[in-house]
Amino acid sequence: MGKLSDVQIRSWIKAGERFEGKGDGDGLYLAYRKEFAVPRWLFRYRFAGKSRSMGIGTYGDLSLAGARKTIKELRARVALGHDVAGEKQERKRVAVAKIEAEKNALSVGQLADEYFERMIVGHWKHPNIVRSRIERDIKPNIGKLAVQDVKPMHIDVMLQTIVKRGAPTTANDVLRWVRRMFDYAMKRHMVEYNPAVAFNVSDAGGKEEARKRWLTRDELVRLFEAMRNAKGFTVENFLTVKLLLLLAVRKQELTAAKAAEFDLDKAVWYLPAERTKTSAAIDIPLSKPAVECLRKLIALGCSSDYLLPARKRQERMLPHIHENTLNVAMSKAKPQLKDLENFTIHDFRRTARTHLAALGVDSHIAERCLNHKIEGVEGIYNRHDYFPERREALAKWASFLDACEAGKDWNVVPLREKQKTA
Repeated sequence: MGKLSDVQIRSWIKAGERFEGKGDGDGLYLAYRKEFAVPRWLFRYRFAGKSRSMGIGTYGDLSLAGARKTIKELRARVALGHDVAGEKQERKRVAVAKIEAEKNALSVGQLADEYFERMIVGHWKHPNIVRSRIERDIKPNIGKLAVQDVKPMHIDVMLQTIVKRGAPTTANDVLRWVRRMFDYAMKRHMVEYNPAVAFNVSDAGGKEEARKRWLTRDELVRLFEAMRNAKGFTVENFLTVKLLLLLAVRKQELTAAKAAEFDLDKAVWYLPAERTKTSAAIDIPLSKPAVECLRKLIALGCSSDYLLPARKRQERMLPHIHENTLNVAMSKAKPQLKDLENFTIHDFRRTARTHLAALGVDSHIAERCLNHKIEGVEGIYNRHDYFPERREALAKWASFLDACEAGKDWNVVPLREKQKTA
């Protein structure tokens, strides 16, 4: 059989002539079967005494000259002891396996979700703090990476991104949770090593110092004014922020509170143990301004089971407002307070504690107002909860806050001085 030519091949294609194989020599064949849209090149050879065949391309993609060159290279490899058809099949198998593995690979985002559901939900009092770190920081940075592909450099870039936006404490939190997530993955043979294990807080946000920020009387006056005047600052948010100041409780304790926990006739909030940081239930006395705020919020809640029901559809489908709702609200008021040192909602507790001391409230009573445990031997043996004393202290604090809200001067005799003159 003679050599093939481009003229012959084009004439066969034009005539629609189909054939099993026409040879060009040296094992090069052109096949144009009925199921082929275009002719295909084949290389036929013998290896270990057996006939072998492999496709090397189509006539449209590989010219006759190109096919001859390819065949020459393949024959040389066969002469060196290579089963080129077998090698091609192996490469294809590896490529398909890799694609399948990538398609089924567990992503960091999926790992985070699994870790959250198995290790956080039901084990942590405030799981949404962890969920916030996952959704706001971990997933946007490394969530789409396969867990096996995460390298230390990915962890470093994520931490530095968080630090650069001015959130070093968050960077430390993210590092802690990522390390725990990958420890979880190692125990379950998802990864062979933890890419975050070599990092410490010095690589993230650095050593955390206890915050000292509290709001002075003048700053509280300006805060109330800013909340009243801020565009989009709702009545619900105003009342909630005021309650956080009045009660000096933790944000999550109030945002997740159920309306049934409050006895407004007796002016008491029965805060259950499962929602306190100390894991101990506490009865919180409610001042008259606090009761007024609660009555308004319960009315605005339209018979909801929760004091602060969810206001819109949330990703986690919480029945109450998200913990970040108040942070967003405060961001609307802060432009009017930009000349003040930055403060957070958690600083309200330190604000209350500082002013309680200034109002003459004894330290152990002020500590119990913040639901802090009494330290040392006294805390072990003294089980008195100072409810009447706390009611008096929080009433004094409420009067002080009312004066701040009204922008009035505050002149009061501290409790200690009242006790001396009594």
